[in-house]
Amino acid sequence: EITQNGNLSVMPLQEFVLDGFGGGPQTQALLFALFLVLYLVDVLGNLTMIVVITLDARLHSPMYFFLKNLSFLDLCYSSVIYPKTLSDLLSSSKVITLGGCATQFFFISLLLTTEGFLLAVMAYDRFMAICSPLRYPISMCPLVCVRLMLTCYCGGCLNSILQTSFTFSLPFCSSNHIDHFLCDVPPLLKLACADTTVNELVLFSICGLIIVGTTLVVLISYGYITVTILRMMRSGGGRHKLFSTCGSHMTAVSLFYETLFVMYAQPGAVESMEQGKVVSVIYTLVIPMLNPLIYSLRNKDVKDALWRLGQRHTAT
Repeated sequence: EITQNGNLSVMPLQEFVLDGFGGGPQTQALLFALFLVLYLVDVLGNLTMIVVITLDARLHSPMYFFLKNLSFLDLCYSSVIYPKTLSDLLSSSKVITLGGCATQFFFISLLLTTEGFLLAVMAYDRFMAICSPLRYPISMCPLVCVRLMLTCYCGGCLNSILQTSFTFSLPFCSSNHIDHFLCDVPPLLKLACADTTVNELVLFSICGLIIVGTTLVVLISYGYITVTILRMMRSGGGRHKLFSTCGSHMTAVSLFYETLFVMYAQPGAVESMEQGKVVSVIYTLVIPMLNPLIYSLRNKDVKDALWRLGQRHTAT
Protein backbone atom coordinates (compact mmCIF):
# COMPACT_ATOMS: atom_id res chain seq x y z
CA GLU A 1 0.00 0.00 0.00
CA ILE A 2 1.33 3.49 -0.90
CA THR A 3 1.21 6.09 1.86
CA GLN A 4 0.57 9.83 1.35
CA ASN A 5 4.31 10.61 1.34
CA GLY A 6 4.91 8.02 -1.36
CA ASN A 7 6.54 5.32 0.77
CA LEU A 8 5.58 1.66 0.64
CA SER A 9 3.90 0.52 3.86
CA VAL A 10 3.90 -3.15 4.85
CA MET A 11 0.40 -4.50 5.45
CA PRO A 12 0.47 -7.68 7.56
CA LEU A 13 -1.02 -10.63 5.71
CA GLN A 14 -3.82 -12.54 7.43
CA GLU A 15 -3.89 -15.51 5.08
CA PHE A 16 -1.87 -17.33 2.44
CA VAL A 17 -2.74 -19.32 -0.65
CA LEU A 18 -0.96 -22.67 -1.06
CA ASP A 19 -0.36 -22.94 -4.79
CA GLY A 20 0.47 -26.63 -4.49
CA PHE A 21 1.07 -28.53 -7.71
CA GLY A 22 0.50 -27.24 -11.21
CA GLY A 23 -1.53 -28.87 -13.93
CA GLY A 24 -5.16 -29.10 -14.92
CA PRO A 25 -8.07 -30.91 -13.25
CA GLN A 26 -6.91 -34.32 -14.51
CA THR A 27 -3.44 -33.84 -13.00
CA GLN A 28 -4.97 -32.68 -9.72
CA ALA A 29 -7.29 -35.72 -9.63
CA LEU A 30 -4.38 -38.06 -10.37
CA LEU A 31 -2.29 -36.52 -7.60
CA PHE A 32 -5.25 -36.73 -5.22
CA ALA A 33 -5.66 -40.46 -5.92
CA LEU A 34 -1.91 -41.09 -5.55
CA PHE A 35 -1.55 -39.11 -2.32
CA LEU A 36 -4.71 -40.63 -0.86
CA VAL A 37 -3.44 -44.19 -1.44
CA LEU A 38 0.02 -43.37 -0.01
CA TYR A 39 -1.49 -41.59 3.00
CA LEU A 40 -3.89 -44.46 3.77
CA VAL A 41 -1.04 -46.98 3.56
CA ASP A 42 1.01 -44.67 5.81
CA VAL A 43 -1.78 -44.43 8.43
CA LEU A 44 -2.60 -48.14 8.31
CA GLY A 45 1.04 -49.24 8.50
CA ASN A 46 2.01 -46.97 11.38
CA LEU A 47 -1.17 -47.63 13.36
CA THR A 48 -0.55 -51.38 12.91
CA MET A 49 2.98 -51.04 14.27
CA ILE A 50 1.75 -49.04 17.28
CA VAL A 51 -1.04 -51.55 18.06
CA VAL A 52 1.13 -54.67 17.59
CA ILE A 53 3.97 -53.34 19.75
CA THR A 54 1.51 -52.21 22.44
CA LEU A 55 -0.43 -55.50 22.58
CA ASP A 56 2.42 -58.01 22.25
CA ALA A 57 4.32 -58.39 25.54
CA ARG A 58 7.32 -59.92 23.73
CA LEU A 59 7.91 -56.58 22.02
CA HIS A 60 8.03 -54.59 25.26
CA SER A 61 11.73 -53.81 24.97
CA PRO A 62 13.66 -50.56 24.42
CA MET A 63 14.10 -51.15 20.68
CA TYR A 64 10.36 -51.54 20.12
CA PHE A 65 9.53 -48.71 22.51
CA PHE A 66 11.53 -46.39 20.25
CA LEU A 67 10.09 -48.00 17.11
CA LYS A 68 6.55 -47.37 18.39
CA ASN A 69 7.44 -43.72 18.94
CA LEU A 70 8.90 -43.57 15.42
CA SER A 71 5.59 -44.82 14.02
CA PHE A 72 3.74 -42.24 16.14
CA LEU A 73 5.91 -39.39 14.79
CA ASP A 74 5.52 -40.61 11.18
CA LEU A 75 1.77 -40.82 11.59
CA CYS A 76 1.55 -37.35 13.15
CA TYR A 77 3.58 -35.32 10.70
CA SER A 78 1.93 -36.88 7.66
CA SER A 79 -1.43 -36.07 9.24
CA VAL A 80 -0.38 -32.47 9.88
CA ILE A 81 0.13 -32.02 6.12
CA TYR A 82 -1.87 -34.36 3.90
CA PRO A 83 -5.52 -33.92 4.97
CA LYS A 84 -5.10 -30.24 4.02
CA THR A 85 -3.19 -31.13 0.83
CA LEU A 86 -5.86 -33.64 -0.26
CA SER A 87 -8.57 -31.06 0.41
CA ASP A 88 -6.70 -28.43 -1.63
CA LEU A 89 -6.31 -30.79 -4.60
CA LEU A 90 -10.11 -30.99 -4.88
CA SER A 91 -10.79 -27.33 -4.12
CA SER A 92 -10.39 -24.12 -6.05
CA SER A 93 -9.75 -22.29 -2.76
CA LYS A 94 -6.39 -23.24 -1.27
CA VAL A 95 -6.40 -20.63 1.48
CA ILE A 96 -4.67 -21.16 4.82
CA THR A 97 -4.77 -18.53 7.57
CA LEU A 98 -1.60 -17.01 8.95
CA GLY A 99 -2.24 -18.79 12.26
CA GLY A 100 -2.94 -22.07 10.48
CA CYS A 101 0.26 -21.74 8.46
CA ALA A 102 2.32 -20.99 11.57
CA THR A 103 0.74 -23.94 13.41
CA GLN A 104 1.45 -26.36 10.55
CA PHE A 105 5.00 -25.01 10.27
CA PHE A 106 5.57 -25.44 14.03
CA PHE A 107 4.39 -29.04 14.17
CA ILE A 108 6.23 -30.11 11.00
CA SER A 109 9.46 -28.69 12.42
CA LEU A 110 8.79 -30.23 15.86
CA LEU A 111 8.00 -33.71 14.56
CA LEU A 112 10.75 -33.89 11.92
CA THR A 113 13.45 -32.68 14.32
CA THR A 114 12.24 -35.07 17.02
CA GLU A 115 12.44 -37.95 14.53
CA GLY A 116 16.00 -36.97 13.61
CA PHE A 117 17.02 -37.16 17.28
CA LEU A 118 15.06 -40.40 17.74
CA LEU A 119 16.90 -42.15 14.90
CA ALA A 120 20.18 -41.30 16.63
CA VAL A 121 18.82 -42.65 19.94
CA MET A 122 17.74 -45.86 18.18
CA ALA A 123 21.28 -46.30 16.84
CA TYR A 124 22.68 -45.76 20.36
CA ASP A 125 20.21 -48.34 21.69
CA ARG A 126 21.45 -50.94 19.18
CA PHE A 127 25.06 -50.03 20.07
CA MET A 128 24.41 -50.67 23.78
CA ALA A 129 22.49 -53.89 23.11
CA ILE A 130 25.18 -55.42 20.88
CA CYS A 131 28.43 -53.93 22.21
CA SER A 132 27.57 -53.91 25.95
CA PRO A 133 24.94 -56.65 26.41
CA LEU A 134 25.65 -57.17 30.12
CA ARG A 135 25.12 -53.49 30.93
CA TYR A 136 22.20 -53.10 28.53
CA PRO A 137 19.30 -53.91 30.93
CA ILE A 138 20.57 -51.23 33.34
CA SER A 139 21.81 -48.62 30.87
CA MET A 140 18.59 -48.79 28.82
CA CYS A 141 16.04 -49.38 31.59
CA PRO A 142 12.47 -48.06 31.05
CA LEU A 143 13.19 -44.81 32.94
CA VAL A 144 16.24 -44.08 30.76
CA CYS A 145 14.22 -44.80 27.60
CA VAL A 146 11.49 -42.37 28.66
CA ARG A 147 14.09 -39.71 29.48
CA LEU A 148 15.78 -40.16 26.10
CA MET A 149 12.42 -39.88 24.35
CA LEU A 150 11.55 -36.72 26.29
CA THR A 151 14.96 -35.28 25.37
CA CYS A 152 14.17 -35.90 21.68
CA TYR A 153 10.88 -34.04 22.03
CA CYS A 154 12.48 -31.18 23.96
CA GLY A 155 15.17 -30.79 21.28
CA GLY A 156 12.51 -30.84 18.56
CA CYS A 157 10.39 -28.30 20.42
CA LEU A 158 13.32 -25.93 20.94
CA ASN A 159 14.28 -26.02 17.26
CA SER A 160 10.65 -25.60 16.24
CA ILE A 161 10.19 -22.54 18.47
CA LEU A 162 13.33 -20.95 17.05
CA GLN A 163 12.44 -21.67 13.41
CA THR A 164 8.81 -20.58 13.79
CA SER A 165 9.60 -17.36 15.67
CA PHE A 166 12.37 -16.36 13.24
CA THR A 167 10.29 -17.14 10.14
CA PHE A 168 6.98 -15.59 11.20
CA SER A 169 8.58 -12.45 12.62
CA LEU A 170 9.36 -11.49 9.00
CA PRO A 171 7.06 -9.05 7.18
CA PHE A 172 5.34 -10.74 4.22
CA CYS A 173 4.29 -8.22 1.60
CA SER A 174 5.45 -9.30 -1.86
CA SER A 175 2.63 -11.82 -2.27
CA ASN A 176 0.43 -14.15 -0.26
CA HIS A 177 0.88 -17.07 -2.67
CA ILE A 178 3.12 -19.82 -1.25
CA ASP A 179 4.65 -21.81 -4.09
CA HIS A 180 4.30 -25.10 -2.21
CA PHE A 181 1.68 -27.49 -0.84
CA LEU A 182 2.74 -26.87 2.77
CA CYS A 183 4.08 -24.04 4.93
CA ASP A 184 7.84 -24.51 4.74
CA VAL A 185 10.86 -22.25 5.24
CA PRO A 186 12.20 -21.83 1.66
CA PRO A 187 8.92 -20.71 0.02
CA LEU A 188 8.03 -18.48 2.99
CA LEU A 189 11.41 -16.73 2.84
CA LYS A 190 10.72 -15.91 -0.80
CA LEU A 191 7.63 -13.94 0.24
CA ALA A 192 9.44 -11.79 2.81
CA CYS A 193 10.03 -8.14 1.99
CA ALA A 194 12.94 -7.84 4.42
CA ASP A 195 16.49 -9.14 4.52
CA THR A 196 16.37 -12.89 5.22
CA THR A 197 20.12 -13.42 5.65
CA VAL A 198 19.84 -14.01 9.39
CA ASN A 199 16.92 -16.41 8.92
CA GLU A 200 18.81 -18.41 6.31
CA LEU A 201 21.89 -18.50 8.54
CA VAL A 202 19.83 -19.75 11.49
CA LEU A 203 18.04 -22.34 9.33
CA PHE A 204 21.13 -23.81 7.72
CA SER A 205 23.26 -23.61 10.88
CA ILE A 206 20.78 -25.31 13.21
CA CYS A 207 19.56 -27.87 10.67
CA GLY A 208 23.10 -28.59 9.53
CA LEU A 209 24.27 -29.05 13.12
CA ILE A 210 21.36 -31.36 13.97
CA ILE A 211 21.68 -33.45 10.81
CA VAL A 212 25.48 -33.76 10.94
CA GLY A 213 25.48 -34.39 14.71
CA THR A 214 22.83 -37.10 14.68
CA THR A 215 24.34 -38.67 11.54
CA LEU A 216 27.71 -38.93 13.30
CA VAL A 217 26.04 -40.66 16.26
CA VAL A 218 24.44 -43.16 13.86
CA LEU A 219 27.65 -43.79 11.89
CA ILE A 220 29.84 -44.19 14.98
CA SER A 221 27.29 -46.50 16.63
CA TYR A 222 27.00 -48.73 13.58
CA GLY A 223 30.75 -48.69 13.06
CA TYR A 224 31.23 -50.19 16.51
CA ILE A 225 28.30 -52.58 15.94
CA THR A 226 29.79 -53.88 12.69
CA VAL A 227 33.21 -54.47 14.26
CA THR A 228 31.63 -56.19 17.28
CA ILE A 229 29.46 -58.49 15.17
CA LEU A 230 32.37 -59.54 12.94
CA ARG A 231 34.75 -60.04 15.88
CA MET A 232 32.52 -61.74 18.44
CA MET A 233 29.91 -63.74 16.53
CA ARG A 234 31.00 -66.98 14.87
CA SER A 235 27.45 -68.07 13.95
CA GLY A 236 26.38 -67.07 10.47
CA GLY A 237 22.74 -67.17 11.53
CA GLY A 238 23.37 -64.86 14.47
CA ARG A 239 25.25 -62.42 12.28
CA HIS A 240 22.48 -62.45 9.71
CA LYS A 241 19.78 -61.70 12.33
CA LEU A 242 21.72 -58.79 13.81
CA PHE A 243 22.71 -57.35 10.43
CA SER A 244 19.08 -57.68 9.29
CA THR A 245 17.80 -55.73 12.32
CA CYS A 246 20.48 -53.07 11.98
CA GLY A 247 20.06 -52.96 8.21
CA SER A 248 16.39 -52.02 8.62
CA HIS A 249 17.37 -49.08 10.80
CA MET A 250 20.17 -47.98 8.48
CA THR A 251 17.80 -48.04 5.50
CA ALA A 252 15.28 -45.80 7.30
CA VAL A 253 18.04 -43.48 8.55
CA SER A 254 19.63 -43.11 5.10
CA LEU A 255 16.34 -42.23 3.41
CA PHE A 256 15.40 -39.71 6.10
CA TYR A 257 18.71 -37.87 6.47
CA GLU A 258 19.52 -37.71 2.75
CA THR A 259 16.29 -35.92 1.88
CA LEU A 260 16.51 -33.53 4.86
CA PHE A 261 20.15 -32.74 4.10
CA VAL A 262 19.31 -31.88 0.51
CA MET A 263 16.36 -29.73 1.58
CA TYR A 264 17.62 -27.83 4.62
CA ALA A 265 21.37 -28.20 5.18
CA GLN A 266 22.71 -27.23 1.73
CA PRO A 267 22.00 -23.69 0.55
CA GLY A 268 20.98 -23.82 -3.11
CA ALA A 269 20.91 -27.64 -3.24
CA VAL A 270 17.28 -27.59 -4.37
CA GLU A 271 17.34 -25.51 -7.53
CA SER A 272 13.59 -24.96 -7.93
CA MET A 273 10.42 -25.07 -5.88
CA GLU A 274 9.17 -27.93 -8.06
CA GLN A 275 12.16 -30.02 -7.00
CA GLY A 276 11.53 -28.92 -3.43
CA LYS A 277 7.96 -30.19 -3.61
CA VAL A 278 9.12 -33.61 -4.80
CA VAL A 279 11.71 -33.83 -2.02
CA SER A 280 9.04 -32.77 0.50
CA VAL A 281 6.70 -35.53 -0.67
CA ILE A 282 9.51 -38.04 -0.17
CA TYR A 283 10.27 -37.15 3.45
CA THR A 284 6.73 -36.27 4.57
CA LEU A 285 4.79 -39.11 2.92
CA VAL A 286 6.90 -41.75 1.16
CA ILE A 287 9.36 -42.35 4.02
CA PRO A 288 6.65 -42.50 6.74
CA MET A 289 4.81 -45.01 4.53
CA LEU A 290 7.94 -47.11 3.96
CA ASN A 291 9.18 -47.22 7.57
CA PRO A 292 6.59 -49.75 8.84
CA LEU A 293 7.20 -51.90 5.76
CA ILE A 294 10.98 -51.75 6.24
CA TYR A 295 10.80 -52.71 9.91
CA SER A 296 8.05 -55.34 9.60
CA LEU A 297 9.19 -57.11 6.45
CA ARG A 298 12.83 -57.35 7.63
CA ASN A 299 12.07 -58.10 11.28
CA LYS A 300 11.13 -61.64 12.31
CA ASP A 301 9.91 -60.54 15.76
CA VAL A 302 7.42 -58.09 14.25
CA LYS A 303 6.21 -60.65 11.70
CA ASP A 304 5.74 -63.24 14.48
CA ALA A 305 3.85 -60.68 16.58
CA LEU A 306 1.58 -59.89 13.62
CA TRP A 307 0.91 -63.63 13.16
CA ARG A 308 0.12 -64.08 16.88
CA LEU A 309 -2.21 -61.09 16.83
CA GLY A 310 -3.96 -62.51 13.78
CA GLN A 311 -4.30 -65.92 15.44
CA ARG A 312 -5.73 -64.32 18.60
CA HIS A 313 -8.25 -62.36 16.50
CA THR A 314 -9.25 -65.51 14.58
CA ALA A 315 -9.70 -67.49 17.79
CA THR A 316 -12.08 -64.90 19.20
